[in-house]
Amino acid sequence: MTDVLIGSILSALSTGLGAVPILFMNQAVTHRWKDVLLAFTAGIMMAASTMSLIPESLASGSFYSLAIGLLLGVMTLTILEQNIPHIDLEHSKTGIQFDEKALLIIAAITLHNLPEGLSVGVSYASDAENTGNLIALAIGLQNAPEGLLVALFLAQQNISKFKAFFIATLTGSVEIITSLLGFYLTNFVESLVSYGLAFAAGAMLFIIYKELIPESHGDGNERFATYSFITGH
Repeated sequence: MTDVLIGSILSALSTGLGAVPILFMNQAVTHRWKDVLLAFTAGIMMAASTMSLIPESLASGSFYSLAIGLLLGVMTLTILEQNIPHIDLEHSKTGIQFDEKALLIIAAITLHNLPEGLSVGVSYASDAENTGNLIALAIGLQNAPEGLLVALFLAQQNISKFKAFFIATLTGSVEIITSLLGFYLTNFVESLVSYGLAFAAGAMLFIIYKELIPESHGDGNERFATYSFITGH
């Protein structure tokens, strides 16, 4: 219980950690550094999915539970992505631009973090040593650039830097609640562990292929992003 609580808090608060630079920045992050960071987190998440979540799902269940869990994870993220206003970074050399209103962006990122919190909680419910810590690290690394992007957007909406930092931090805090929920559900119903691990892997793979890799390869920094992805993996 202590481990999952600490892991979920650190993972969730990494969103705020990623937003810290907004307090000291006078100009936007360059596309190259943004792409390198996104690709690196994609590599970390890929390693966590393929070398930890999927093998552990198979070990604690069957191929069918793995397949069903993966499908549910992908479909859940697909539904969220299709029905919730989402941040889309326009690939422009001049900076980061958004079309959605600030309130919708905050709601979108907050809801987007719900399955990530479940992934952390389910991973800590697994019997595999250090699986929970690895997934919490992977999700935390993914949250950091996300927090920075949210803070940058809010700052561009004439919101003070401190308020932008605080709001960005709050968007990740929901992961603590959903992480504990996932942990307790899989502990009370042991058969859900295999499905839960596969669900987490499916959700993370969707984020990697749908969001992180395309975003990191859209501004002419493909080679740097590729090296960063391989390093993370």
